[in-house]
Amino acid sequence: MLKIENLRKNYEDFSLDCSLEIRKGCVTGLIGQNGAGKSTTFKAILGLIATDGGTISIFGKDIRKFTARDKQDLGVVLSDSGFSGYLTVNDVIPVLDNLYESFDKSFFVEQVQKFQLPRSKKIKEFSTGMKAKLKVLVAISHNAKLLLLDEPTAGLDVIARDELLEMLREFMEKDEERSILISSHISSDLETMCDDIYMIHEGKIILHEDTDVLLSDYALLKVDAEQYEGLDRQYILRSKKENYGYSCLTDQKQYYMDNYPKIAIEKGNLDEVITMMIRGGRL
Repeated sequence: MLKIENLRKNYEDFSLDCSLEIRKGCVTGLIGQNGAGKSTTFKAILGLIATDGGTISIFGKDIRKFTARDKQDLGVVLSDSGFSGYLTVNDVIPVLDNLYESFDKSFFVEQVQKFQLPRSKKIKEFSTGMKAKLKVLVAISHNAKLLLLDEPTAGLDVIARDELLEMLREFMEKDEERSILISSHISSDLETMCDDIYMIHEGKIILHEDTDVLLSDYALLKVDAEQYEGLDRQYILRSKKENYGYSCLTDQKQYYMDNYPKIAIEKGNLDEVITMMIRGGRL
């Protein structure tokens, strides 16, 4: 669906060099700290910035050969873009109708009513949650095959995030061949939504894993200095010195449960994996 190979973009104080692949029918998460390269990756995919190397293909076609018709199959939400704040939802409808051949006006209007978006109010007067819902609604209302969503839940409260994610789940359920690439710094969004996750740090992909595997096989080992010295470290990805001894990240939880029954083993959540991958040291 989407394939990036050795994508490079160099700035004075930052360099991006990453590869990733979005499979058909999958929701893929891209996670990382602010400044890690998430937005740069999205802008490169969309051709909004010039790149310094690598290839990007969508639907098996190089993006440099993408036509206006090809772009109709993409639904896009960028963190720093949207409609003019002086427009209303009623103003937006004819714009979308003219932009997209497959714009589903009845679906759009139905969803506007469902999420209680005022049709005659200027968008600049919308709450943060209303603006976010409108951007996602625009992305899913023209039968796109691939959604590219850069931080769509940023700044939203729990209820608004849940409503927005429900929109995306319904979008995927309608067609099993659709795909989504979504970035977020809110790990719970990705844990519940994504089939697989890429972690980006300082412009490079440092981890790619199926979400189910990440949640079931990854764990934190809490060991004192003596236990650490006697530990088989072949399956330790990162380790970090703590007051009590060491915290170690592994992707082979069962191995350590079977062979080290006396050490403390905690099931790792996504936040803890991120912290260890970024702040923990390699052995």
